[in-house]
Amino acid sequence: MNIIISNHSKEPIYEQVKNQIKQSILRDEIKEGEPLPSMRRLAQDLRISVITTKRAYEELEKEGFITSFVGRGSFVAGQNNDLIQEKRLRVVEERLLELITESKSLGISLEQLKEMLEMLYEEDE
Repeated sequence: MNIIISNHSKEPIYEQVKNQIKQSILRDEIKEGEPLPSMRRLAQDLRISVITTKRAYEELEKEGFITSFVGRGSFVAGQNNDLIQEKRLRVVEERLLELITESKSLGISLEQLKEMLEMLYEEDE
């Protein structure tokens, strides 16, 4: 698992860790039942506090992405495909809302935004 921490991000470190693990799960890079690194191991690897990794894991567990067992560790939780698809759509929706807010503040019209989105979407294919 490749997690990159940015000291320049406005996002707290625990949230950066949580979001990157969540993205790996949603992209199916980490599969159901796979173990995550221990909180201590991840903290050492990332050179951050164990408290930070603990908070990230707790948030992931609250959101249903992982399951933790005392003495055994944390594992990717089993989820049905409809639920995973819904979570993927929610992630995209949240980012689109941020983009819409930013576009409005910059005076970019809906038509311009649609045109950019279509161009960029087709360019990636």
